[in-house]
Amino acid sequence: MKHFLSFLKSKVFLIQLGLALVAVVVLCFLALKWLKGSTNHGEFVEVPDFSKMSVMEMRKVVEQEGLRYQVLDSSNYNPEYPRFSILEQNPPAGNKVKSNRKIYFTVNPSGYKKVTVPDIIQVTQRNATSMLRAVGLDVQRVTYIDELGKDMVYRMKHKGKYLKPGDKLPKTSKIELVCGNGTITGSARVQADSN
Repeated sequence: MKHFLSFLKSKVFLIQLGLALVAVVVLCFLALKWLKGSTNHGEFVEVPDFSKMSVMEMRKVVEQEGLRYQVLDSSNYNPEYPRFSILEQNPPAGNKVKSNRKIYFTVNPSGYKKVTVPDIIQVTQRNATSMLRAVGLDVQRVTYIDELGKDMVYRMKHKGKYLKPGDKLPKTSKIELVCGNGTITGSARVQADSN
């Protein structure tokens, strides 16, 4: 024990201890310098506003800013944005991020997805309107023909062409309903009376 204590007080030990402390300080200093350089510490890029940009324009800006990107699919068409333009981005515009950060983009599709026209033949106009709205279609107008079932749907039209249940139309399409007016024509009345 005496030898150990005298060794701790010796000049050789104190020199070795001093050299070890200097080596630790130098290594810490070099490690911090390397980390600062490799992680771009304190260097940020402000995320630009990519809203309504085309995908091609977005790619150019992303590369200029030293960022990366990933395009996410979008099933919701927004008519206020151009087709195939940026709808949303994450992180949002104005955020400060490190260079080489990945930005996620949602792109506006080319149009509304198609929906199936429900079977509304022989259904009341009111119920038919509800069924159409439930799938994302709208009633543009209602026209009436001489048929006994008042407000009963007999036919459907889209842009002047007759539709069948099961046909596909873009969401938000406008449909014309052809309904009965509750009366039948003279020839139809005679035929109905003879039965």
